[in-house]
Amino acid sequence: MMAPHPQSSSRFTLWLFTGLLALCLGACETAPSALEVREPLHLEEHLDAAGIEGSEIPEDIPAAVEWDFEEGPGDWKPVMPLDPEIGPPDLVPIEDGVRLALTEVCSSVNRRGQRWYTGSMYVDLPDWNREDWAFITVRARTADSLSALSVSFNLREEGDTLEGSGTFEYGGEWIDVIEDGSVHTYVFRADWSYGEWEGPWTQLSIDIGAREESALDVLSISVIPKAAKYADSPVGAASEVRGELYRRVLYAHAPGRIEYPVRVPEAGRLDVGLGVLRDDVPITFRVDVQQGDYETELLFEKTTSDKQAWNHQSVDLSPWAGETVTLALETHAPRPGTVALWAAPTVSGARATDKPNVILYIIDAGGANYMSVYGYNRRTTPVMERLAAEGVVFEYAYSNSSWSKTSTPSFATSLQHSVLGGYKTDSDPIPDQAMTMAERLHRAGYQTAVITSNAYAGTMTSLDRGADMLRDRGTEVNSISTLELHDDFWSWRDAFSGEPYFVHFQTTDVHWPWKPVAPFAGLFVDPETREKFHEWEQRLAEAAGQPRPGWLWHRSYPDSIYEKAGVDRVALFTIARGLYDETMAHQDYQLGQLVERLKAIGEWEHTLLIVAADHGNTHGLGVFDTIPDKVPNVSPFVTRIPMIITWPERIAGGQRFEEPVSMIDMLPTILDLAGLPPAEVAMGQSLAPLLTGRQGWEPRPVIFDEFYVDWDTGEFTGTIAVIDGRWAASLSIEPEEEPAEDEDEESVKAEDVEDDTGDDGEADEGEPEDEESKLLLYDLWSDPFCLNSLHQERPDLVEKYTKFLEEMWEAHKALAQQYSRSGEVPLTPEQLRTLRSLGYIQ
Repeated sequence: MMAPHPQSSSRFTLWLFTGLLALCLGACETAPSALEVREPLHLEEHLDAAGIEGSEIPEDIPAAVEWDFEEGPGDWKPVMPLDPEIGPPDLVPIEDGVRLALTEVCSSVNRRGQRWYTGSMYVDLPDWNREDWAFITVRARTADSLSALSVSFNLREEGDTLEGSGTFEYGGEWIDVIEDGSVHTYVFRADWSYGEWEGPWTQLSIDIGAREESALDVLSISVIPKAAKYADSPVGAASEVRGELYRRVLYAHAPGRIEYPVRVPEAGRLDVGLGVLRDDVPITFRVDVQQGDYETELLFEKTTSDKQAWNHQSVDLSPWAGETVTLALETHAPRPGTVALWAAPTVSGARATDKPNVILYIIDAGGANYMSVYGYNRRTTPVMERLAAEGVVFEYAYSNSSWSKTSTPSFATSLQHSVLGGYKTDSDPIPDQAMTMAERLHRAGYQTAVITSNAYAGTMTSLDRGADMLRDRGTEVNSISTLELHDDFWSWRDAFSGEPYFVHFQTTDVHWPWKPVAPFAGLFVDPETREKFHEWEQRLAEAAGQPRPGWLWHRSYPDSIYEKAGVDRVALFTIARGLYDETMAHQDYQLGQLVERLKAIGEWEHTLLIVAADHGNTHGLGVFDTIPDKVPNVSPFVTRIPMIITWPERIAGGQRFEEPVSMIDMLPTILDLAGLPPAEVAMGQSLAPLLTGRQGWEPRPVIFDEFYVDWDTGEFTGTIAVIDGRWAASLSIEPEEEPAEDEDEESVKAEDVEDDTGDDGEADEGEPEDEESKLLLYDLWSDPFCLNSLHQERPDLVEKYTKFLEEMWEAHKALAQQYSRSGEVPLTPEQLRTLRSLGYIQ
């Protein structure tokens, strides 16, 4: 036998290696590695590891239908009321839409003797099946006092006329209208109405009502099919809502099967909700498991057509603990292509991580000034005092702006609000490029929930992103919101028991309107005085020409309104303080109940609890004889908040820090304490070095940022402010004024840079001494409530902080270039009702 040629041997070796490599790669492609379950495993995040059979997108998905009114009303017509004494509304083309206008002919007198104006516009539809459609969106604006906007369905048939006992067969949802003159998008459920629906959908109507002549500018109307949201991919992840409970879902078109290779953990279980889009097509959901060559074992099977609920299922996987199995989710429906929803499908097991559970407990409008844990003279927060003994208290913690819609996005992303785009509408989303707390922790394996009774902390601000569950609805009585929010939390934990978890609470117990309940009602305000307070609120609203009381306006009313109403302002605010304190006592007690239950079930020892607020409460200013016209965000009544952090055995108790910190530090702190990578961009810094005694923390000035966007120009108006040790400063930012056509531009520029003070810092002769300054300056040592600006007395500090804040503003604008909003979030009836109940809209 001849020996092989060396070159032939090399070729043979190369061929053998290549073949083995190909076999290995082929095996890797057909047998992916099993998914490990060290933390809760979110199956919708691992479609790249799944095998998918079936689940094909149907070809007959209806397209969204949109009417754009730039060219006029088109097929839309005004509705002729059935009452012959009432005329139709005007439908007038305008530059960018049509104006639905209520005139005197649209009015009638109701049973209470009140005059009421109504009007509608409608369009004929080609006999649609209403179950195919999900939402109706209306883009509109008004500055008038409209009472509501609604939708109706199907004109009654009376021969070929519109006369009869009722104009429409079915009434849809009503929604509050924001009357700020800006464009907003309102969303109504298309498949919900009063009465039992029968037959096809033949007409759609948009209706408005008011107590005086008013108009709504309608720019566009769209009807969105249910399946359109799921038409881009056979399977994928999305967010869906049932009864104001949003769930992150894995969707699939039935029939279909999704298989995952999973190594089952100790005490393994699958938790999932089952959802359908329509009630006329039942869907069968199946879960089965296969280990190696053993036969497939069916774990559960359920058929449902309940489109109003999440049908929760828990599946026991513990018999396969330590084994690698194929876990399959399968769906069947009589109509191919029907969308099936697996809500938050999560595999979890016994706790096997050092990462803490994280509870971010936000007390909406919770001012530190009114908490006994911060030295307040009423015992409003005994529970927080006990928490302080177990953890850390920051004496001077601040929100970064003055109200929920502007502050919540900042602490959720650690980005100042102007960087996120500023405030344009109530439905401004967080830009897609800015990740929220829930998104970051969800990706790290946390089960995530956002549980709020303030709509500004929900989908209107994109906080559903990354949340396995979001509770986004108000409560009938704001002052006991904690009862519902805590119940929702425990229901979620019963259904999804894996750890670690992250929950962001945002309660409204201490938010106006204050309606304390027993045993806390009466602690500081007797029943007779409480009734007097509500009577005074009503009188003030009437004197100011407001349709109803609204606490946000009380502080800004001039003395003339109080005189007209016959109300003592100091007395009103003194009673308000007592009512607020009673709701604070209730909030504190319920927080204690939550902590005690965590201790009882053994979760407290590995739970990081942060108690804080999104802003303070300004009612304390009302007791001063003189309230400044401009109350800056550096005022402790506006932005000083609680910040109490506990983590048993990890953070030493009884510590109190006087270093100023802010809510924008929350995201970096949580990521640091949880042992997770820091955010790529964060404007706050981690407080973990302070909390744990390690090096790496240096004090910084606290920055406040609150800006509003002009609809037409896109320019920002607002304030940027700072607390820097003893001094606080607030700089007003206004759009640059264009020079008048008859003015010389060079002279205007020269005038702008001219110094208006003399060498000694006093105002030049001929200039008013009280001339308004763009920068307000406060000495926190001698004026802790920021009632008197020192901008005239300290021009040196005015120059210093003007330069500093202008540089900060330029930096914020530069960073904002990295973030862009994808569009506004439509407002639902429930969200608008919640905002009205909290006094944000009238």
